[in-house]
Parts: sequence; C-alpha cells; structure tokens
Amino acid sequence: MKLSFFGADQFVTGSCHCVEVNGKKILIDCGLQQGRDEISNEDFPFAPNLIDYVLVTHAHIDHSGRIPMLLKRGFQGEILTTRLTADLMRIMLLDSAHIQEQEAEWKNRKGARAGQPPVDPLYTIEDAQRVSEFLKTCEYDQVIDLCEGVQVTFTDAGHLLGSASIHVTMTEGGETRTIVFSGDIGNVDQPIIRDPIYPTGADYVVMESTYGDRNHTEVWSYTDDLAKIIDETITKGGNVVIPSFAVGRTQELLYFIREIKDQKLVKSNPDFPVYIDSPLAKQATTIFTGDLHGYLDEEALKLVSDGTHMFNFSNLRMTETVEESRALNMDRTPKVIISASGMCDAGRIRHHLKHNLWRPESTVVFVGYQGEGTLGRHLLEGAKSVKMFGEEITVAAKIVNFTGLSSHADRDHLIAWISAVQHPKPRHVFVVHGDREVAPFFAQTLVGMGLEAHAVQYTETYDLITSTQVESGYLPERKTKTFDGAPKAAPAYDRLVSVGNMMTELIKRSRGRDNKSLASFGEQLKKLLEKWDI
Repeated sequence: MKLSFFGADQFVTGSCHCVEVNGKKILIDCGLQQGRDEISNEDFPFAPNLIDYVLVTHAHIDHSGRIPMLLKRGFQGEILTTRLTADLMRIMLLDSAHIQEQEAEWKNRKGARAGQPPVDPLYTIEDAQRVSEFLKTCEYDQVIDLCEGVQVTFTDAGHLLGSASIHVTMTEGGETRTIVFSGDIGNVDQPIIRDPIYPTGADYVVMESTYGDRNHTEVWSYTDDLAKIIDETITKGGNVVIPSFAVGRTQELLYFIREIKDQKLVKSNPDFPVYIDSPLAKQATTIFTGDLHGYLDEEALKLVSDGTHMFNFSNLRMTETVEESRALNMDRTPKVIISASGMCDAGRIRHHLKHNLWRPESTVVFVGYQGEGTLGRHLLEGAKSVKMFGEEITVAAKIVNFTGLSSHADRDHLIAWISAVQHPKPRHVFVVHGDREVAPFFAQTLVGMGLEAHAVQYTETYDLITSTQVESGYLPERKTKTFDGAPKAAPAYDRLVSVGNMMTELIKRSRGRDNKSLASFGEQLKKLLEKWDI
C-alpha cells in the first residue's frame, strides 16, 4: 500500500498523486502544470497504461488537464468524479485541447523559419473528446466500491461547482488505512456554491496549501469595491480588463455585476457594457444554470426559485468568434472585458492586455491566484513592461489585485479544515499544492500544532502500512519564464528523469521472464551505463 507524488509538489499547479493497493494504481487528479516549466508536461513519471483508475477532485485544468494525454499514452481504466465536474471537464478539456493545438501551430510556424523539426500538441481535440468514454459519475457523500478493498467518497470542497475532497478507505493484507485528499479547499461565504464540508478522521491527509502563509484581505462589500473600480475607469474613458478563469470565477463576477447594475452603483454609466470574451465561459455559464440540485448555496437557491437569472443583466454580451474578440479593441467605448485565461498565459486575454496595458486610463483587475512564472504574477509584482507577441509593451494601466475574490481557503481556514480532520489525529499530513516557499512554511505550522507533516517533493513515495518513506523525491531546478507567445519546451533533464522512471517500471514488470531475456536486457543496460561513465 503506497502513496506517490507526481505533481503540485511545492508548486501550485499540475496536481497528480497515486495510490497503489491490491495491485491497482489509482491516480488522484492528473493536472497540467502552468507557469514555470519546472516539470515537463510532455511526459509522465509513470506508465499510463498501468493506471487503473483516475479520481478527479474538480474540473480546473491544473487538476484535470493531462487526462486526454493519459488516454493518448495508453490509459484504459475508469475516471470517476462528481456529476457537475464531469459536465465541466467535457468543455474545459476541449478548450484546453484547442489551446494545445494552437500553441503547436504557433511553435511550428516559428520553428519552420528557424529550420527546426515540427512538434505535436500535447493532445488534440479528438483526444479530449475520448475522455467521455471513460467517465463515470457520482454524487456527494455516495459511497463507491471502486475495486477490491477500496471505497471512495466525494465530499463538497466548496471551491468550484462539483469540486470535492476525496476520502479513500483501503484494505490490503488485513490492514486498513484511510486517506483524505483535500483537493482545492474553498473559501467561505462565496456566491453560488456552498462552504466546504470539513471531513473528520483519517490516517493520512494530502492537503493543499495555496494560501498557507497568509490570509485574504477582508472585503466589506465585493459589489461596492468592484463598482468603484469600474466607475473610476469608465469615467477616465478606459476599459476594465479582468483576466478570469472561464469556469467558476467568471460566473461569480457576473453574479456581482448583476447586483452592481440592480443597485445602480456605477454612477458614470449605470448600464455600462460588459463583454464575456470566452466561448468556454459561455458554455460553462449554461452548465451553471442547469440542474444544480445538491450544489448551490442557500442564497443562490432563493434566486433560482423566484425565477431570477443569476448571470443575466442588460448590456451583457458574449463574444464567440475571433473577429468579435478583435473588434472589442477597435471599439473605444469604455467597457468591462472578462476573458480567459485567468493567469494570462494563454487565450484571448493576452490580446486584450496588449491593447490596454499601455493605456493609463485602463485598469487590469486580477481576481484569482497568479502562479509563479505566469504573466499575471509578473504584472502583480510591478513589471514596468512585458514582451508580448514579439513586442515590448509598457505597463501604464492601473493594476489592481482584487484579493476579495478567491475560491481558495486562506491560512486561517486551512488551519480550521485540518483541525476538523484531527479527530482522530492523522498519522501524517502530506502538504502539496503550495509554492516552494509556502508549502514548507505551512507544513511547519502543522508541526507546531502537534501533527506529523512535511511538504512533499516530486516522485516521493510512502509506505502507508509502515508510515515510512520508501523513495525520496527531488525539487526540480527552477526556470524563469518569458512572456513571448507559447511556453518554452520542457527541460531535457526532466524528460530524462521521466524516461528513467518508465525504465524502472519496465524492470519491475520483468519479474518472471526467462533468464536469457533478463540477462540480455541487463547486459544492454550495463553497456549504456558504461558509455555514460555512471
């Protein structure tokens, strides 16, 4: 019975963990890394064809974004998640595949001029469409008999519609262990979705730590503060550009803007135009207005019951085509533009930033976490200029970090969450999904609370029966990030490590083969090692 870590290990994106029990391998999330290219997105440190199940905590791409690639590399198992996560994943993975194809096309156009060989996308739209064939869904608190000796239960994590913490009970060789995977723990008092449910009791906990070193700034009124920003910018004749995750955060913004318009809080133009420039956001909003039984909070339920459309108001427009998106920057009418991606590393938002960052009358409002190495983090850290699409862009627009809107629990609420799990106290807490400075700091906080805890490293493996580390991990070398088109290719060293891990898996599977074949294989490896002076 083992637990291994393959992503979001002292980093905030790319979540991927693996439990091995009774000969089965179960992944919890399979996310895409965003921001710094410390770990290659192009390879797995395990053999995808040997994975039996994938449990998905929620639909955000940093938790689900490499599932199509998993299928592409040979996965034939079952993917289990909540009903609404499955609905959102279907559209989000298609959107991600579209971005992968666009980035490969961009690289190939640039590479052709430099005489470089063509590259393939991580996965295609066809790969993303295949995910539905493997999806099975459940509801919150439903006990699922996953396989021999394994039961799983999804509980509301309060982070996104359908998001979950996953409680896994495993029995092997007469020994039983329970483990809770927190997923992304939600903030409290958010619009639309419910507060997170705090699980109780587990032998082990795998816990996120995104905001483990700080609390959110207290905001007296989301609508008042956002209305003030919009009013000031429109009065100056500028645009309010909001990089936003198309799923979850965009719908929250629409919820607040509906209130702003109902209360006429923007005096300069009470009926200011609002554009959602994201086909994905439009599709997601449709899901947010569908069958949400068991997912909405009390206030949102009241709105729905009295016939109010949570996300609809006058002068709201949703763009579909690239031409419509481009036209927004030709129109000088002051407006609010909400566009993806939320960290500014891909999508239409980059074009809106190119056309607005240099304008002192415009405002760029960040409403979510900005990962290390992303353009969003670079702007928040005070960049005076950024290079985009081969052009140096001066940053003259007002940059606002609207910290009141966060779908992640802050430090105090993370502590409240783990305090609830301490009945009985877990044997160990594995801290993940936090920056390199944050995860170890939060792990020390837990140690100070009397818990056994540490911030895990990439490829680290634990024996859950003996509660001991059986394989150490490592922290990949940090890379800097430039902001000129598509992300750079993955480091060769990380690809080498990935291939090495695959070789280890192959050796393990060779047990029982005939001696002649094993001797031949061993001799080939020996010659290779001698060639590299190892």
